[in-house]
Formats: sequence, C-alpha cells, structure tokens
Amino acid sequence: MAREHTDRAKHHRPRAEAVCCLLLPLLIASSARAEPPNIVLILADDLGFSDTAPYGGEIPTPAISELAAQGITFTNHHMAASCAPTRAMLLTGVDSHLNGVPNIPESIPPVQAEHANYRGTLNHRVVTIATLLKDAGYHTYMAGKWHLGKTPDLLPSRRGFERTIAMADTGADNWDKKPYLPMYKQANWFGDGKEIDLPEDFYSSKFFVDKTIEFIESNRADGRPFFSYVPFQAVHMPVQAPQEYTDKYMGKYDEGWTALRERRLASAKALGIVPADTELAKVSSTADWDALTDEDRRYKSKEMAVYAGMIDAMDHHIGRLVTYLKETGQYEHTVFIFASDNGPEGSEALAGWRGVYLRMWFATHDYRTDYETLGTRGSFVDIGPSFGNAAASPLAYYKFFAREGGMRVPMVIAGSLVESAGNISNAFTYVTDLAPTILEIANVKPPTGSYAGREVHHISGKSLVPLLTGNAARAHAPDEAIGYELGGNAALFKGDHKIVKDRGPVGDDEWHLFNFWTDPGETRDLKEEMPDLFAEMMEDYRVYARDHQVLPVPDGYDQRREVVFYTIRNNPNPVFLSAVAGLAILFVFVLSRGIRALRRRHVR
Repeated sequence: MAREHTDRAKHHRPRAEAVCCLLLPLLIASSARAEPPNIVLILADDLGFSDTAPYGGEIPTPAISELAAQGITFTNHHMAASCAPTRAMLLTGVDSHLNGVPNIPESIPPVQAEHANYRGTLNHRVVTIATLLKDAGYHTYMAGKWHLGKTPDLLPSRRGFERTIAMADTGADNWDKKPYLPMYKQANWFGDGKEIDLPEDFYSSKFFVDKTIEFIESNRADGRPFFSYVPFQAVHMPVQAPQEYTDKYMGKYDEGWTALRERRLASAKALGIVPADTELAKVSSTADWDALTDEDRRYKSKEMAVYAGMIDAMDHHIGRLVTYLKETGQYEHTVFIFASDNGPEGSEALAGWRGVYLRMWFATHDYRTDYETLGTRGSFVDIGPSFGNAAASPLAYYKFFAREGGMRVPMVIAGSLVESAGNISNAFTYVTDLAPTILEIANVKPPTGSYAGREVHHISGKSLVPLLTGNAARAHAPDEAIGYELGGNAALFKGDHKIVKDRGPVGDDEWHLFNFWTDPGETRDLKEEMPDLFAEMMEDYRVYARDHQVLPVPDGYDQRREVVFYTIRNNPNPVFLSAVAGLAILFVFVLSRGIRALRRRHVR
C-alpha cells in the first residue's frame, strides 16, 4: 500500500511540477502586491472646503487634482475645528479629550489646564502611528508643523519619527525664522530634536518638500517602505506667497466674498460635491462688500489673491514630491492622503484693540501691511471672516466653529488599493478614522490597551480601507454616535444628522439639529420637527462628554482673549505690558467720561 502511494506520487510529480511552474509567477506577484506600500500623509493648514479644484474652487491645483483623478474624493470628511486637536487625533486615532489635546495650549484657560487631559500637548497614554509603523519596519519622516509639544520628550523625534523637521508652534513666518504673534519670543524650529536655523532661500512649502525628498532619498536603497508626514504651514496666517504666484490671481476677487461663495456653490453642485438643492446660510460675521470703500475692496481683493497664490505654491511643491516619486520608481507603490486640518481662518488679527497692539509689535519684528508688498517677505496677511467664510463655501462658518465650515474639509486618498479611481465618496468620515486606515494599509495591527509595556487608549476610529476597495459604502453604522467639543463649541454626529452648538458672539449659544448631508449649508434646523431624535442625540452628547472628561469653559471664555492672557503669562515683554496698560487706561478714561456725561444729562 505504501509502495502504491509512492508510485502514484512519482506518477503525478511532473504534473505537480508543471502546476507549480504556472503558479510560481502568480505567487511571486501576489507576494509583491502584499508588500506594505509607502504612505504619504499631506496636511494643509486652514485650507477651506472649496479652495482646491476638485472641490469646486477657482484656484488651479493640478497636483491635488491628479491625486483626485487617481483616487477617491471624500465630500463628507470631518476634522477638529482647530489645528492641534486635529493633529493629535490624526496621529493617534484617539479622541482629543483623551490624548491630551482638547484645544491648542495657547487657548486653554488655567482652570482647565489644571487637569491632566487639558495640557494641550500629546500625552503618553497614546501611541502614534509613526511609532507603530517604525516598529513594524517602516522608515518614518516628518517635515512641517507639529504643535503637539516642544519639550524634548514631546517632539516628533521622540514620538516615532526617524527623521524630522518640526515647527513646534501654532504658526510662524513663511520667509524667515521669526514668530508671527507676540505670544512667542521666537519661532521654535527643530531638526531631529535639536534647535535649527533656516536656509537663506527658505520658503515654508518649498523647504518642507525639499526635506521630505532628502529624507526619502537617504534610505531609498534599502528597499524598506516609508511613512512621510508633510504638514504644511499653508495657508495659516501670516498668509504669504512668492510674488509670481500672487500675480496670477490679481483682480480675480474684485467682486467680493459673496460672489465668490456663490460661484463655488455652483461649481460644487456641478461636480457632485454637494447636493443640487444645497443652500447658503447667512453668517453674521460676513460684511457687506458693497459698503466698503474702493480702497478697502482693492486691499481685501489682493489679500485673497495672496491666499490663492499660497495654495497654488503649495500645490506646486506637492507636484515636485509626486514627480520625484515617479522618477525614482516609487510612485506606483505609494498611497497618498491629502487633507486640511480644519476649516479656513476667520479671525481678523488686526481688528480692534488687539490689532492696535499687534501693529506696534510689527514695528519691532519687521512686519508690514502696505498694499504694494502684501504676501512678500516681511508682509502680514490674514483674509478675515468674510473671505474665510467664502473659502469654506458652500458651508457655513470657519475655523474654531463646530458648524460644517469649521469641521468639514477636503480629503483625497489615492493609490493602487483604490478600486475605482476618480470616484467621489459621500460617506461620513472622521479624523480618528485616518490612523486605523493607515495602519491597515501598512498591515500593522493597532494597540489593544497596552503598547511597549504601558497602558494606552484604544483607537476609536474606523478604517476607511473598505471604502477604498469598494467593499463598503459606509465607515460608520447609522446608529453610531461621534461626539466633539472644542473651546465650548460642540457637536455630535449620528447617521446623517448632527446636533451642534457654537458660542457667541458669532454663534448663538443654542443647540441645533441638522441633516448635514442633505443640507451641508446648515440652513434648516430640524429640532422642532424631530424632537425625539434631538433628545436622543442630546443624551448621546451627555454620555460622550462624561466618558471623555469634557470640561465646561469658564463664563465669558473667548478664544482670542485667552491668547492675550497666554501672552501675558508666557511672554511678558515690556512693550506688550505697556501697550496693554495704555489701552486699559484709555478704556477707563473713555468709560469715565461717558459716565460723567450721562450724569450731567441726568441732572439736567
């Protein structure tokens, strides 16, 4: 019997060898496909929902458009409405109130900062995707804005990144190594964990891509995959761009912000980015363009031209990175993720009494605001709330607010794993989804309660790979509740509905209920029509706030005013204190004169 089995094996060996010869190339090809791909995560700063061409914007963005053509354009992706909370959730997959960054540290009042989860820096109860990927054999690189802590143990070089260039603050000048606001004594730049100077030809977008290419090239020969994180400064204030980029957009914004908002709405509808019946909500902070003087309209139009030029320049340098990867044979084996960290900036840094002081500070820090040099070296530009709201069109509001304009951002994912390139996904996705997505792409398991001998929080997001491969239409179940809070502005998403509250003076301090897919402009409050759903979601938010240790903001909390207090506490320079004291004296003087005038009128 044994001999019969052996003879049969001999008889079938040639056929088996023939089958193996046929299958071997397929097995090798399958193994090659199974090799983990390179991953490039590109993060714009304060980029509006419709600022790029794939989302209906008038600014040509050929590099981003190419990625959209090779991937999936997500129309319903949400980040936190401010930079540091987004970055912390993006890199960990853990809610901002658990990872230590519920707000930027510069805006956290002392009464909250006493709590361990309100320090505004990335704590050690989380593990970054950079750490997980590095431990799995990836090279890990970062070049760009960090803003998750600047002490040695909190810099990216200690949070899983092998090579780093990190600007550690909320922002900085794009031409020189200098701070952009008086809350910083200096611009804090680090390379591989050590303080660095910047090159003579420094421009932030160019520099970040230069260093990214340098890092990738330095290890290309070893064949190991890389994860490269490129968080740009564009288009965070100060908005600055090389003159040749600004020149391309001169005159394009002369009709003003309302006309721009309407044009972008029409384009977004035509592209299928938003439903055909989407309407625009009125936002109280949007000024009347026609009521401005000719000189003010001319100035505002050029500010927006600089903003467009800065986006154009960023796209150009993204294109340089893509070209490098193509020329070195790495492009086909790379997955790209492009997104913005939050909605567009809507603050007016130069308005009001804060603007008076800031202009004084500019005199000692080589900043100008004259029309002729807007955007160039030494110039300071911010586009303000009116153009800020237009940059988010057709959404309402902008950065810091929990309305869609603050949280819904462009996101494109491209690469060979995408089943139907060039498609649009309307699925609701959230910032914490990106960490598990990247880990699944890399075939790396997320931590489950502990990592490297320490307890860590579980990742709460859902992988988007099933959406990329065409195996699912949703990332989140219709009954899954996802809560959010930042600086007293709050929201909760469930299915296609959202409850949201934004504080004054721009918000109304009231909770609202919207269908954020059919009504992305948030024009139709459904609270009265759907009281049961509203009550259910309010209870969901209460549970979220309890489980995530969300603290209430103090009475009268104002994010911008808190930045002033932060400046006094951390950078008490004589010029600043003198200016504040002078403004306080002026305020008391004017108030006292007003009171005396009222008394005289009363006596009469």
